[in-house]
Amino acid sequence: MKLGVHRLHPPVFLAPMAGVSDHPFRQLCRRLGAGLAVSEMVSADIRLRHCRKTRLRLDTTGEVGPRSVQLLGADPGALAEAARWHVQQGADIIDINMGCPAKKVCGTQAGAALLRDEALVGRILETVVAAVSVPVTLKIRTGWDAAHRNGVAIARIAEQAGIQALAVHGRTRACGYTGPVDYATIRAIKQSVGIPVIANGDIVSPEQARDVLHYTGADAVMVGRAAQGQPWIFRDIAHFLATGQCLPPPPPLAISAWIAAHLDSLYHFYGVHTGLRIARKHLAWYSRAWPDQAAFRARIHATEQPHEQQQLTRAFFERLNPQERLPL
Repeated sequence: MKLGVHRLHPPVFLAPMAGVSDHPFRQLCRRLGAGLAVSEMVSADIRLRHCRKTRLRLDTTGEVGPRSVQLLGADPGALAEAARWHVQQGADIIDINMGCPAKKVCGTQAGAALLRDEALVGRILETVVAAVSVPVTLKIRTGWDAAHRNGVAIARIAEQAGIQALAVHGRTRACGYTGPVDYATIRAIKQSVGIPVIANGDIVSPEQARDVLHYTGADAVMVGRAAQGQPWIFRDIAHFLATGQCLPPPPPLAISAWIAAHLDSLYHFYGVHTGLRIARKHLAWYSRAWPDQAAFRARIHATEQPHEQQQLTRAFFERLNPQERLPL
């Protein structure tokens, strides 16, 4: 998939997820096959730019390009100013969030709430596109609710404003993350515009990625929650799309090595205390498909030393039998 001067390959991308797609996780997913890894959403409010949480979200040190930064806000001028600043800091792509369904976000009239005001959507996108020289992309949902499913209209507004690619989560804001994914609307959006469209929503396997691409005509797929605990899903999907063959499950030693590298990255990036706490969340996801995962999580939560956390993790994952994997 082409985006400005960038060739995004393979056509399977990591979705931006608050509290998940941080610097260590983005790096891991890129190493394991993701063609693009979008940052966690960052507020366009300049007053938050120098707080520790925002600084960490903005850190792209050592990341493979292109670097895509997702901005959250509802004011065209503030979003344009933020986009200019992020480009000066090294962003290669600016992504605008109009898809987050969280009540806290929509309560500020940002995220998916913007889908209710098509005129404001147009002003925001035109202003941001005019402010920067890099590609601007947009992430949306199919609409606010079933009675206001205006994804096609928003897509046309986006294309007219100069948006260069559009990621669509196939649910309305009212759906949140539950219920069936509306791939038909993603298909209708793809048929209505000439810019690349990225299909998002419950892409959980290589076969499903293929089927979604075939049905919708989308140019790429975006994987979110299915990457939590199995970031190797990107290499699995990429291999299947390229060859039509499924890779065998990764061996326990490979899983253990990937997780060890992820933990080390968390300790280094956040510091030992915070890194240990964040690692517990990821280890719960990594272990959820295996027997004895409850006992493992209990031991992990009891330790306060990184070397102990690493030792427990290696002991758990290196003894796995791939045949014992539980259905998720």
